[in-house]
Amino acid sequence: MHDFRYKKNQLYCEDVIVKKLAKTFGTPLYVYSRKTLLDHYLKLKSAFSQINPLICFSVKANSNLSILKALVSQGAGLDIVSGGELYRALKIGCPAQKIVYASVGKTDKEIAAAISKGIFFFNVESLAELENINRISAKLKKITRAAIRLNPDVEAKTHKYVTTGKITNKFGIDLESAYKILLLRDKFKNLNICGLHIHIGSQITESAPFVAALKKVSDFIQRLKDKGVELQYLNIGGGMGIVYDRETPQTAQIYAGKIIPLLKKTGLKIIMEPGRFIAGNSGILVTKVIYIKHTPKKKFIIVDAGMNDLIRPALYSAHHRILPLAKNLKSEKADVVGPICESGDFLAKERYIAKVKEGEYLAVMGAGAYGFSMSSNYNSRLRAAEVMVAADKISLIRKRESFEDLIRNEKI
Repeated sequence: MHDFRYKKNQLYCEDVIVKKLAKTFGTPLYVYSRKTLLDHYLKLKSAFSQINPLICFSVKANSNLSILKALVSQGAGLDIVSGGELYRALKIGCPAQKIVYASVGKTDKEIAAAISKGIFFFNVESLAELENINRISAKLKKITRAAIRLNPDVEAKTHKYVTTGKITNKFGIDLESAYKILLLRDKFKNLNICGLHIHIGSQITESAPFVAALKKVSDFIQRLKDKGVELQYLNIGGGMGIVYDRETPQTAQIYAGKIIPLLKKTGLKIIMEPGRFIAGNSGILVTKVIYIKHTPKKKFIIVDAGMNDLIRPALYSAHHRILPLAKNLKSEKADVVGPICESGDFLAKERYIAKVKEGEYLAVMGAGAYGFSMSSNYNSRLRAAEVMVAADKISLIRKRESFEDLIRNEKI
């Protein structure tokens, strides 16, 4: 569900005509609905209310300060994966005790900064990392909380690039190795290894993979209990899918109903790390049609947004619905492509798209997660502006970059 709807044949974001935003701020332009963003967070919070988890929004999905501030103001924590994301989290006033830190490649500098700021805990991805965090904690004279990220070897049934819970992936520690580490956790004198973490992938539209992973984790926790190893926390990660086209993903209520019995059985405090589920359908990418090109084989709609603005179609063959800002029932098969000098620069291929003319606008739907946060300056293109809409209030939450921004850190 989202708050981008046609009213009198014009696409609105909440109470604002999207075309007005395109005219005011230019394109390419990311537009976010604050109501949609918060509604999805609150849906999860409500669905899991009986176990009251700490819901840490995954910053990598959308790291704009206003997005993060809106969620933290409603009680969310943040899931971070870099020193830059830690900086953003602290900048908007997220309590350090609501920040959890994942990533397979944390540097010494990043680890030290996070320890010094007193984050809730690290999700640790390898024995080498665990030893390193222990060493740095000793140097800083701190006792640091850590959760072992398990790799449960479960197939998530999603795109291979966003599957993270198979034993062939780089993420987490296999169950047997993790078991041995936890039996010897007292040797890590400057760590409080008090939790487990799993995250099996992204854009998962059914509950079965989550259930399979949690059953393995539940058995694993029981094995530890039998050896006298007690834990406090279980971080179940994120990964819930959303509707991009014709998917029928589980609702928050259905997901909760499937896994809450398993979570209760563990007796541990639960942490969640949703990103896409909260932010995905809260944002669109608005782009202007520059040219219509006909060839003997195809029609191309050439727009001013490219793979540098939204890389998901090129990287994952991801499908995003593309709608005209002025409703039009007439359609024609076309490729929607950008200005980047790559054949992989497309937003849609062989798709029936509403008939548009040069100078008109299109909206790429479901672009609120992994849209701007994965954008780049490839081809020395300026990154897009971002706008937040709350009812009829419009806020520019990121200015469009300038040419000076492109070369700010360069020297001749």
